[in-house]
Amino acid sequence: MGLLPVSTTGVRPTDDERPERRLRAWMRLVGRCSVTCAGRSLLRTFAPRALEPVMNLRSWVSRGTVRTVRRTRQIAGHGRANGGFGTRGEPNTGPMVRVDQQLTTVGASLARSDERMLTGRNAAGRVWKTGFGGLDPLIGGGMRAGSLILLAGPQGLGKSTFALQVARNNAASGRPVLYFSYEHDAEDMTQKLLAMEAGELDDSDMVRMTSIRSIFDDLWVSSLDHRLESVPSGVEALAKVSHYSEMLFVHRSTGTRTDLAAIQNAIDAVRELAGTTPLVVVDYLQKVKSAHQDDEARSTEIVEGLKDIAIDISAPVLAIAAADKEALRSGRRMRANDLRGSSALAYEADVVLVLNNKFDIVARHHLTYDLGNAERFKDFAVLTVEKNRFGRDGVVMQFKTRFDQGRYESEGTEVKEQLIDERVFRE
Repeated sequence: MGLLPVSTTGVRPTDDERPERRLRAWMRLVGRCSVTCAGRSLLRTFAPRALEPVMNLRSWVSRGTVRTVRRTRQIAGHGRANGGFGTRGEPNTGPMVRVDQQLTTVGASLARSDERMLTGRNAAGRVWKTGFGGLDPLIGGGMRAGSLILLAGPQGLGKSTFALQVARNNAASGRPVLYFSYEHDAEDMTQKLLAMEAGELDDSDMVRMTSIRSIFDDLWVSSLDHRLESVPSGVEALAKVSHYSEMLFVHRSTGTRTDLAAIQNAIDAVRELAGTTPLVVVDYLQKVKSAHQDDEARSTEIVEGLKDIAIDISAPVLAIAAADKEALRSGRRMRANDLRGSSALAYEADVVLVLNNKFDIVARHHLTYDLGNAERFKDFAVLTVEKNRFGRDGVVMQFKTRFDQGRYESEGTEVKEQLIDERVFRE
């Protein structure tokens, strides 16, 4: 049973009948529920009052849109001859009525949620999984519709690799993804996808990004599948990439022409082609074109714009964020306040994820008493949930890096060692 019943009579109500009928049915349901006396008393006290404005709005509410009639004194003074109101105060002409698509009511939102639940389109349709074990439960089940997720970290720690892996995981599940790439072309990303898939399929650890790249660069004439026969699990990897290739859209973006408007236009085009709204990945945020020259103003404009886009399209936006120069020093742990540009970055984002090299942030005694740890720690990235509107923040996980295969191992584990913000010694 949904939150609000569709109809209390078995007959589907019209749009005009829906609000008050649902609220009356909800009131009857409340009376039958086993709730606390205080809760029942409050609901019975305020529900009738809530009914009155809904009834008054019933001719204004239609599918979540409120038609706002502006009856100004100037228009009223013109009378019926100039398109004024009739004897019953009703508008006679179209220009009197303006539809504001941004205005809605909680009642309309409840109706949409109820319809989604009754038709089986429950929360799963509003959550996009990252595909990284242990991370999704921490951030509300995955990347939620309308949310802006920032991914940050020092240079060379695989932020693009992490984002592409998230994009691959969603495209492979049958959901469209639009990847705005400001630093890599589509062929470069295709090579990384092939290495990623082959690396996951092959247990021998013989797959290398360098082998995949050389196959694409060789001058001898042959088909791609024939060339990939020389790579362990290469042909199988090609088949897997081909399976979801039409769901992963790559936009070759540049800082000179790809602004927020271009991002919105590309999203609309993909939605038209795929028939549904895509997950949006922006790699990376500070390269989105802006008219502002100042870093702080640029960052504020872009992060606010991306957040607005996420809400408008009702899908997540995953954006990579660059760090301040000071945060890039070796041995220093990067935090959310190290993001380059405005403080609006951390404020506007719903989730902030920060990657750090484990070797750089582990406490000294873990290295001093076991020198073998030094090399082992370099193979792990620590992912910290710096901000989380959908759960607990401050959570730390580690993922093994396989950058030789263009990927992270997808199963994260708990960090057991003590971590610090800055080491005062070097190798």
